[in-house]
Amino acid sequence: MSNIFHAYKDKVGDILNKMAANGDIPQGLDLGRVTVEPPKDASHGDMATNAAMVLSKAAGKNPRQLGEALAGKLKELPEIREVTVAGPGFVNFRLANTEWEVQLQTILTEGIHYGDNKAGGGEKVNVEYVSANPTGPMHAGHVRGAVIGDALANLLKKAGYDVTKEYYFNDAGKQIDVLTQTAYLRYREALGEDIGAIPEGLYPGEYMKDVAQALVARDGKKWIGVAESAWAPVMRDFAVDYIMKMIREDLDLIGIHHDVFSNERVMIEDGTLDICLKELIDKGLVYQGTLPPPMGKEMEDWEPAELTLFRYKQFGHYEEDRPLKKRDGTWAYVMPDIAYHYNKLSRGFTTMINVLGNDHKDYEYRVGPPLSVLSDNKAKLDIVYCGMVKLFKNGEPVKLSKRSGNIITLRELVEEVGAGSVRFFMMTRTPDSELDFDFTKVVEQSKDNPVFYVQYAHARCASVLRNAKEMFPDADLSAAALGKANLARISSADELQLVRFMAGWPRAVEAAAEAHEPHRVAFYLHDLASEFHGFWNKGRDDGTLRFLHENDRELSMARLALVSAVKTVIASGLAVMGVPPVEEMHG
Repeated sequence: MSNIFHAYKDKVGDILNKMAANGDIPQGLDLGRVTVEPPKDASHGDMATNAAMVLSKAAGKNPRQLGEALAGKLKELPEIREVTVAGPGFVNFRLANTEWEVQLQTILTEGIHYGDNKAGGGEKVNVEYVSANPTGPMHAGHVRGAVIGDALANLLKKAGYDVTKEYYFNDAGKQIDVLTQTAYLRYREALGEDIGAIPEGLYPGEYMKDVAQALVARDGKKWIGVAESAWAPVMRDFAVDYIMKMIREDLDLIGIHHDVFSNERVMIEDGTLDICLKELIDKGLVYQGTLPPPMGKEMEDWEPAELTLFRYKQFGHYEEDRPLKKRDGTWAYVMPDIAYHYNKLSRGFTTMINVLGNDHKDYEYRVGPPLSVLSDNKAKLDIVYCGMVKLFKNGEPVKLSKRSGNIITLRELVEEVGAGSVRFFMMTRTPDSELDFDFTKVVEQSKDNPVFYVQYAHARCASVLRNAKEMFPDADLSAAALGKANLARISSADELQLVRFMAGWPRAVEAAAEAHEPHRVAFYLHDLASEFHGFWNKGRDDGTLRFLHENDRELSMARLALVSAVKTVIASGLAVMGVPPVEEMHG
């Protein structure tokens, strides 16, 4: 809706078009590379444009000369109070205070939707995240990707994209076979059999007892003494359904709800893999051939076998082509993933974002080339990789192992520190970096805890508004009413810097969405909180900077508009992150 930098880019464009119409510069110049952004050095002004730099050659003018001409026209605008030309031709300018008053009113008017924009143009985007196989409860290792994926989807929606949140799981591989065997063993145990220790390789987690008890409640002893071919599909389907229900409930604890759930088995059974393979064959990218033995391994008894190979080598990422089917004719691991993205194509998605762990580092090289071929180079696949989460509890590292059953579950994380804290803290580093999740730090009330630091800023704003109601009981403190205050009273450098920073929120949303980097939201909120806390602290030392003045109601209302705006922008950012804002902090 409101991006002040876009507005001034349009103003610069209008001036350039008028200069062309007047013959000052040639007509028909390409303005596509012209930008209006905050200057790298804030002391240079509120905004800077590169127009003179990028247009000088086509305009046949010295960039400094063109910059001076553009600066002269900008000075004629009443909303601009100062213009300078720096270096070889950058044009820097400062806005009149009235422009910041307008921005403050805009924030109060748009509320939580401040920052919404149409940059995405309604483009359909599929964001696939979590995608944990249904072999156990959600654990801490899953949470980071879940939070980043959900925040990215929210961010893209705010930036004007048509987003589908999707969860995909493999339910036809070896892990599911292990799950099936474990479920049957626990089923026999639930019916009174002494099964002894869980054999190596099966899932020993206690949650499998719950799966078995639920099956006994439904079917009793029906599957005792029957052939494996009879009980295996039942155990598999029941266990998968039970655990997927458990995963959905876990995700609900941190406010994550997917629009679509897809799985491998359905695509195998409905023929999607076969159809996808046929299309790749028809496009000439699949052939029957052999591969050399794996490098670095002594395999005296190795014999080449004819395989169904995809021509990966021609795409430059691998030195050899790779199989889509194994020696025994079953599907290679990559083929269901290729078919899954082929399925997304059939649903109208050409922009696909997958959030995966760092252990999938070559995923785009395995899936990207076939997807490009299948989409005639129209599809875009972006992988957001997430680094490992290391948990610390009572000063000791906590090891994670789904197989051993020694795991810290998502549920335990939420119960100990709260859903909002889990979500926020998971986004305090770039996704691909490792993250130390310290239970103590996540809940401590200090400026070193980014969760607390941002929430405290929101709570402080709420506290000021509550105190204002006590000081001025008859005052209307709604956003609409505060927007009508005499905002010209907002005039100190610190106040204007707060408004200036908030005016950058729509731009931050657009840039973060375009880069697929939702962690930028957490960084922005931390910086905004820092600006606000800094102003608050100055008010403790300088009474003239305090928000409330009993003897100056007009100034108080103007500053309450500022406080309400800060509270609104923080809430807008927290909404993207899926974190409820806090009205009061409790020790």
